[in-house]
Amino acid sequence: MSNKINKMPKNEPMIVHEPAVAYRTVFAETVSSNRWNPNVPFHGTQEEWWEHFHAIEEGEFMTIEEADKEFETWKKEYLASRI
Repeated sequence: MSNKINKMPKNEPMIVHEPAVAYRTVFAETVSSNRWNPNVPFHGTQEEWWEHFHAIEEGEFMTIEEADKEFETWKKEYLASRI
C-alpha cells in the first residue's frame, strides 16, 4: 500500500480509489495517530502481531459466567428503564 498524501481542498468531495489512503487522510485529522483505527489495515511482521496479541492478553478479562451475569444485570436494568 502506498503512502500517498492527497492534497485536496476541504470544500470539494473526496473521490479516492484506494480506501485505506482515504481513511488515513480523512481520519488522521479526527483520530490521534497512536489510537487503533479498524478502517486502516495493519501490516506488520509476525513479531509485531505477537506483540499486539500479548498486549491484548495483558488486559482485563472475565470468565464467561461473569460476562453472562453482567449482561443479564444490564439487560434487566435496560428493559426496566424502557417501561
